[in-house]
Order: sequence, then C-alpha cells, then structure tokens
Amino acid sequence: MIKGLGTDIIEVNRIAEKIANDSGFKELVFSENEIEYCEKQKYKSEHYAARFAAKEAFFKALGTGWASGTHFNEIEIQRDAAGKPFLNFLGETKKTFAALQQQKISVSLSHTKTLATAVVIIED
Repeated sequence: MIKGLGTDIIEVNRIAEKIANDSGFKELVFSENEIEYCEKQKYKSEHYAARFAAKEAFFKALGTGWASGTHFNEIEIQRDAAGKPFLNFLGETKKTFAALQQQKISVSLSHTKTLATAVVIIED
C-alpha cells in the first residue's frame, strides 16, 4: 500500500548558481558520493538538480516536510548496477527513517538542460 507520494521540479540554473557561488551549498545538500558522481558528469548541474528534486520529493512523500533529525546531505541518491536510482540514508537521517518503519521507497529522476524533476513513492 502506498503511504506517501512526493514530486518536485526545479530549474537547473537555480542549482547551478548555488553551486557556482561556492558558499558551501554543495556540501550542505549533497553527500560525498553524490558530489563525486555529479562532478564526473558532462552536465553536472542537471544531475545535482535531479538529486535535489528527489530529496524534496522524499520529504513531501513523508508528509512532514523537512523532518527533525534529518539532513539533506544524509539522503543520498545512488544507482544500482542497472542504473536505477534508489535512496540511501546516512547518519542521523538513517536512524530517523528506520524509526518510521517504512519498507519500500521508489524514486524516479528526470532532467533536461533547464528542468529537473523527481518522484518518490513510499510503501509499507
């Protein structure tokens, strides 16, 4: 049964500007693994933006907004061997999410040169 559904869309240039001004935004929002992945991509801003959208969509799916005990850089978008994205939780966020006893999370990412979007479904 679906417990939560979240979606988000963001303009790629908004994320590109935040990353370019080197204010620590990248480290605040993205995990080390995400930064390493995105920096290797030809159009890195699109990949950063899609991951940002997934994190926003996740909080919407939870129904809580940005929940206490969670951090953006502890919600990590990884890819399995086939390239399918999935959410991985780190640190405090991993403990917070485990306490909610959710069983399955599906995530889908998409981006163009100008827009990035993500959908997250939480099931029990």
